[in-house]
Amino acid sequence: MNIYAIIILAALLFDYLLNLTGGYLNLKSLKKDLPKEFEGVYDEDEYRRSQEYTRERARFGFISSTFSLFLVLAFWFLGGFNYLDQVVRDWGLGLIPTGLFYISILMLGQTILSLPFSLYSTFVIEEKYGFNKTTPTTFAADMAKGLLLSALLGLPLLAGIIWFFEFAGLYAWLYAWGAATAFILVVQFIAPTWIMPLFNKFIPLEGGELKRAILDYAKSVDFPLEDVYMIDGSKRSTKSNAFFTGFGKNKRIALFDTLIEKHTVPELVSVLAHEIGHYKKKHIQKSMIISILHMGAMFGLLQIFLTSQGLFDAFYMEQTSVYAGLIFFGMLFAPIEMFLSIFMQMFSRKNEFEADRFAAETTGEPETMVQVLKKLSVDNLSNLTPHWFYVFINYSHPPTMKRIAAIRQYSDKKNL
Repeated sequence: MNIYAIIILAALLFDYLLNLTGGYLNLKSLKKDLPKEFEGVYDEDEYRRSQEYTRERARFGFISSTFSLFLVLAFWFLGGFNYLDQVVRDWGLGLIPTGLFYISILMLGQTILSLPFSLYSTFVIEEKYGFNKTTPTTFAADMAKGLLLSALLGLPLLAGIIWFFEFAGLYAWLYAWGAATAFILVVQFIAPTWIMPLFNKFIPLEGGELKRAILDYAKSVDFPLEDVYMIDGSKRSTKSNAFFTGFGKNKRIALFDTLIEKHTVPELVSVLAHEIGHYKKKHIQKSMIISILHMGAMFGLLQIFLTSQGLFDAFYMEQTSVYAGLIFFGMLFAPIEMFLSIFMQMFSRKNEFEADRFAAETTGEPETMVQVLKKLSVDNLSNLTPHWFYVFINYSHPPTMKRIAAIRQYSDKKNL
């Protein structure tokens, strides 16, 4: 076992143990007593159900991650990567088609082997707690559409990256970076109008009190908004959500129909104000810039390691190739990716606090935002007392209690 194999194996085991430890601490931090902040909002039976839901999701996560780790290690040490490479090479299809088939077979195999876990999560756990509204037909259609989109959008990009690193020489990483950046920007632009409607219906809000309140608010904060959409989230789950996506004329704000059903007009305006806050604070642009810079650094390092025989020896490969190198470098890069993801989670939590404050400030109703957070926590059976370490490594949003405390702190300072 060479140094590359040792680093990759250590990274896989460390990531597994890190998440196992975080999950254990998170379960230990569950409190039997309902926090006073939620008295009158969460009844005790429902609060107990939220804790049971957290435990069941944690146990399921442990089983699925253990299976995933075992699968990767077994395939690796039994020579699966090399065996598949030899099989695909024997088809005599040429460099790029061979690479596309090699990576596609690996990805498809992973999808098929994880399918039982997806089915159990959706049709057993989510069903048990009253969340699931997905039918087997919808589930199958979503999977088929996802695979088709991956093929139509991902394979041309992958083919270009393989070609660049095979033939473009010293500046291959730069060309690949440019192509991947263009791809991300194009997808961001077309997603709201072309991709997302393949999975959900986007229905413009009808005229009425809610639409008037939303448009009046948008005008008050100088946010150009032609329309707000309702998305049929109830087609898959009873959980509520809202999101902002796209940019330019293709940007969209969408409210789940489950959200509209359960909240008052002032509460929905607060939710929309939070989403507009992300736009006004340039969170989306900042995140995209960070992602693009991160991708550039990754491609630069990739060009260096693709020429390392030791990386291929670590996976018992008889021949080197760009396409296999992409897979192996991804695994080698995992330790850096793991630490970067933690910092990105911190950045995301900071952005959520800022968007909450923007909503509280511009609506002038901080307690309405607090009420929204409480209702969402109850509706989604959220864990109200997560362990700080689990939050540190996993949460893209701050825990509800901390968000409420931050809004109240801002409100108190403003009233001084």
